[in-house]
Amino acid sequence: MAAGAPHPSAGPDWGKADFEAIYDRPDPRTYFRTLRPLDYQIPHHGQGVFRALAESLQRRRPGRPPLQVVDLCCSYGVNAALLNHKLSLADLYDRYTDAQETGGLPPGRLAAEDRTFYDELRRPEAVRVLGIDAARHAVGYAERVGLLDAGFAENLEAAEPSARLRDAMAGTDLITVTGGVGYISATTFGRLLACTPTAPWVAAFVLRTVSYAPVAALLADAGLVTERLPARTFRQRRFADLTERRAAFGALQDRDLDTTGKESDGFYHADLYLSRPAADVAALPLERLVP
Repeated sequence: MAAGAPHPSAGPDWGKADFEAIYDRPDPRTYFRTLRPLDYQIPHHGQGVFRALAESLQRRRPGRPPLQVVDLCCSYGVNAALLNHKLSLADLYDRYTDAQETGGLPPGRLAAEDRTFYDELRRPEAVRVLGIDAARHAVGYAERVGLLDAGFAENLEAAEPSARLRDAMAGTDLITVTGGVGYISATTFGRLLACTPTAPWVAAFVLRTVSYAPVAALLADAGLVTERLPARTFRQRRFADLTERRAAFGALQDRDLDTTGKESDGFYHADLYLSRPAADVAALPLERLVP
């Protein structure tokens, strides 16, 4: 689920199919089994982008401790798994939809086996990852198997961060999100930035049905310049049904956005936004930074 609101794949306000039940279970098997037929793929796109950003940030701070990344709407730690481990989203789909490998395991046994699975695949350049999500069971799973260095099941749309989260945010270098914007708002971002002595970079994949302008304005007040990757969008997942498609096309029409070559292919599409200090933008524009 999104931190502080229904997950972006569920929600009557957007006319989207209701998948809310898959986001707070004891383990991620139902999540992957449900989303695989819809070709849910935005974490795959995030993997390459977030690794490139982490490498760029690390080059700027040689000799310092590992980067700290905060993943918003982290659910079961999928972005952390892809960022820090030698595996792909396809590997995760295969693992959690394989009836013989994991299908019959009790959740506790699966978590124990997953911890070993991820330990063996951890990249030597792994970064520290904190996860924030309102889904308590999903965050707990991601912590239990070692995907998150710390997890926070908090609703930042409705309440200020806990003291524990405020303390943990202090060393953050990068905030990431692959689908929650529109259900989490500038309120969540503002409450997080208030915990950081220096504003971190913020990388967000945002569905084109949603305006990022309120968040970008708040980030500008914090001294960050927001760029949108030009000339490219990223598929999120297929429309689950005609109702979803109609609702998405209506929202896009309201935003005066052309669906040709994008949502016309049957998928939700997302834009990539990156917010950084102006000096960083001038030194390395987004289209050169992202693979």
